[in-house]
Amino acid sequence: MDPFIDKIRSINNLEDARNLLQNEAKITPNLQEIIDFTIQAHEGQFRKSGEPYAVHPLLVASVASHFSNTEDVIATALLHDVVEDTEYSLDYVRERWGDDIAHMVDGLTKIDEIREHELIPSNSNKKLITSALTFRKMLIASIDDVRVLVVKLCDRLHNMLTLDALPENKQKRIAEETLVVYVPIAHRLGISTVKNTLEDLAFFYIYPQEYEKIDNFIKEHEHAIQLTFNKFISSTKKILETNGFDLSKIKIYSRIKHYYSIYLKMQRKGVTIDEVLDLLAIRILVDKDIDCYKVLGFLHLSYKPLISRFKDYVATPKENGYQTIHTTVFYNSKIYEVQIRTFEMNKVAEYGIAAHWKYKSGAKQQPNLNWLKSLEYSNDNIEEFYADTKEDLYSEEIVVYSPHGDTFNLPRGSTALDFAYAVHTDVGRNAVECYINKVKRPLLTELKSSDIVSIKTVDYAIPRCSWLDMVKTNRAKKQIRFLCSQRLKEIDELSGRNIVNTVFSAYEKNITSIMKIDSLQKIPQILDYFKHVKHQIEKKIIKERGFVARFKIYTSKIKRFKFDNMLIYSNFSINSVSFDHCCHPKFADEIVAFKEGNKAVIHHKMCDKAYKKIMSNDEMLFCKWTKDTLYQYKMVVSLPNTKGELARLLMYMSQYEGYILAVEYGREKHSYRQYCDIEFELNIPNVEEVRRLIEKKVKVIEFHSKKDAYNK
Repeated sequence: MDPFIDKIRSINNLEDARNLLQNEAKITPNLQEIIDFTIQAHEGQFRKSGEPYAVHPLLVASVASHFSNTEDVIATALLHDVVEDTEYSLDYVRERWGDDIAHMVDGLTKIDEIREHELIPSNSNKKLITSALTFRKMLIASIDDVRVLVVKLCDRLHNMLTLDALPENKQKRIAEETLVVYVPIAHRLGISTVKNTLEDLAFFYIYPQEYEKIDNFIKEHEHAIQLTFNKFISSTKKILETNGFDLSKIKIYSRIKHYYSIYLKMQRKGVTIDEVLDLLAIRILVDKDIDCYKVLGFLHLSYKPLISRFKDYVATPKENGYQTIHTTVFYNSKIYEVQIRTFEMNKVAEYGIAAHWKYKSGAKQQPNLNWLKSLEYSNDNIEEFYADTKEDLYSEEIVVYSPHGDTFNLPRGSTALDFAYAVHTDVGRNAVECYINKVKRPLLTELKSSDIVSIKTVDYAIPRCSWLDMVKTNRAKKQIRFLCSQRLKEIDELSGRNIVNTVFSAYEKNITSIMKIDSLQKIPQILDYFKHVKHQIEKKIIKERGFVARFKIYTSKIKRFKFDNMLIYSNFSINSVSFDHCCHPKFADEIVAFKEGNKAVIHHKMCDKAYKKIMSNDEMLFCKWTKDTLYQYKMVVSLPNTKGELARLLMYMSQYEGYILAVEYGREKHSYRQYCDIEFELNIPNVEEVRRLIEKKVKVIEFHSKKDAYNK
C-alpha cells in the first residue's frame, strides 16, 4: 500500500491528524478558521472506533490535499459532514465561506442522503440493483461539479481504512458498494492511487480467503522477489547509463501488482498466482516525452520483448489523460512489465483529474467528462443501466484510427459499428460497409488496437435490432434501442392504417385519408381497439352517406379465422396462412400479415421486405398468435444434494402443463450443490411471471426466454 495511505491509516487522534494536514496543505487563515470550526462543530461526537469524530474530516482533508492543493477542495473535505451531522445548516456554511464551498458541501450531503435512503442488508437479493441505482443517482447528483466526486472518493478511502470498527455484515456491504460504485469512478477520473487502494481494501473484506492466499504468497516470496527486482533494476540502469542517460535525472521504482489486480488476472486466465506472467513490474520516470521512446528502444534491443503486450499511451492517451508506454520483457527466465513515462505523466497517472488542480495553478483544463453528462439520460431500466455504465467505465481500452488519423478509445471487444457510432450518431445509424486497414470487412468485425477504420454510409438510417447484443459500447446499444423503438412505432402506425384501409377497401380505396383516426399504432396490437375504430368509421359513413353505404357496411362484418396457432381477423374470406421464407417468424415473435387474395402471408414485424410492403400500402390483416402458444425458456437452477430433488421440481412444473425439452444435470466439483440446465415450453408469455413460479420451488441461477434474435 502507498506509504501516505499507511500513514493515514495509523492516525487516530486530533493532534496527529491536525499535524498531518498542516504538513500536506498550505494552511491559510481561512483554512485555519475552518479547521478550528470543524473540530468545534464535531466536539463530543465519536466514531465507532472510539476516536473523536473530527479526526475523520481532518484526515479526509489530508487525503484531498495530497491530490489537490486548491483551498476550496480542502475546505469542502473539512466541512463535508457538518450539515448532516451537526447543528449547522448549509445556509450557515454559505454565509460564512461562500457559494462555491457551500455548493460542494451540498453535493456531498445529497450523495450521503441518497446512499442512506437506499441502504439495504448485505444478504438482500436486491443489492446489485440498488447499488446500480445508487450509482446512477450519485453521479447525477454530482454531475455539475466533478470536485465533489474527488472529495467523496477521499471520504470513502478513509472510511474503508477504518472499516474494521464495523460489524462484519456492514463491512461486506460497504466493501461491495465501494467496488461497484466508487472504484469505477476513480478509474475513469484517472486517480490510480485511490482506485488501487479502494480495490485492495474492498477485496480484503469481500474475499478474505483469496486475499489471504495472495498475501501469504507475496510475504513468503518477499525476499526472493526483492532480489529479483534488484538484479533487473541494476541491469536496466546499466543499459541506460551505457547509452548516455544521466541516472541522477531518472527514477526507477519496482512494484508488485496490487492484490485485486492479481486476483482478477487469476480469475480471467484461470491460473494460480505463481502463473501470473507480469506479477513483477518496474516504472521508469524520465524528463521528456522523447526520452520515453529512447528508453523503450534500448530496453527492446537488450531484452526480448513480448510484442503482443506492447501499448503506447504516450502518443494515444486514454480519455482520462493517462499517458505511459507499457511493454513486457524477458530477463533471466522471468517476465517483467515495464512502464515508461515522464515525471509530468506520472503526476497525471497518480492523481488523475486532480493533477490539473494540484500542479497547474489556476488551470481550468480537465479531461473529457462527457461520459458523466451522458449518464443523466441513461436508460430507466436499472439492470441495463448498471451493465451499460460498468461496461463504459471499467473496461480495457483499444485505440483505433480514422483514415484522417483521428484517434478513438474504445472498450476491448468493440466492433466497427461501435467505431461508427463513436465517430457520430448518424454515421452509426447510416453505416452499410466498413474497411479495416483498407480491407472490406463486416460491420460486426471486432477491432484491434491500431486498426485504421473507414465507414461507408447511405442517406437513411438502418435499424439493426438483432445486433443489439453484438455491439460493445453503451452509445451504440442506446442508439440501436432508440432506432428500433422508433421503427417499431412507425411500423405499428402504418400497419394500423393499412389494416383499416383493407377492411373498407370495397367501399373506399383509402378511408384513412378522408377520416381522422386517433392512435393508429394501437390497431395492430389491440383487437378490441381495432373493432372500436371500425365501428366508429361505420357510424360516420352511415351518417354521411345513407342507405347504400349502410348496406355495404353491414356486409363487412369482421370474422375470426384460426389456422393452427395463428388467428386472423378479417371481413374477407381467408382460407390459408403461409410464412414467408425471408424471415419465417417463430412462436411469440412480433408479426404482421399481408392479404394476398384469400391467403394471409405472415412476416416478422422487423423484416425488411415487410417494411417495404407496409410503406407501399399493401393490404394488411389483423393477426395474432393463439393463446395456446408455447413459449420456450431456458434456466440454470441449483438443487440440494438430496435424493429426488430433480423429480420434485419436474413434478411441480408439470402442474403448469409445460413441456420439458432438455435436461443437463451434474454436480459442481468439490460442491454439494447440484446444477441443472433445463429447457422447457410453457403457455405463459411473461418471462418474469414464469421465473417467479420457478423460484417458489428452487434457487434460480440464470433464467431467460429463448426468443428469436430480433427480440434480443
